[in-house]
Amino acid sequence: MAERRVNVGWAEGLHARPASIFVRATTASGVPVTIAKAGGDPVNAASMLAVLGLGAQGGEEIVLSSDAEGAEAALDRLAKLVAEGLDELPETV
Repeated sequence: MAERRVNVGWAEGLHARPASIFVRATTASGVPVTIAKAGGDPVNAASMLAVLGLGAQGGEEIVLSSDAEGAEAALDRLAKLVAEGLDELPETV
């Protein structure tokens, strides 16, 4: 199982617009990914409601995981997106 631990770079956390950007990037990766707060239960990272339900705040650690083929590269891209708190999807997603 591939895993990345990263701190949320969006000041407002994974709410509304940042969650939407993250979910679109997850879906675009084509790899099933779960997301969890450190020590929490994982949820589907491609589900807007599940991601919003985490209530992840800015600076809080989250864990991205996947055991699918291509997971390493997908998790690297998603971790970078979350850590940098980008306002738009990068073309490389």
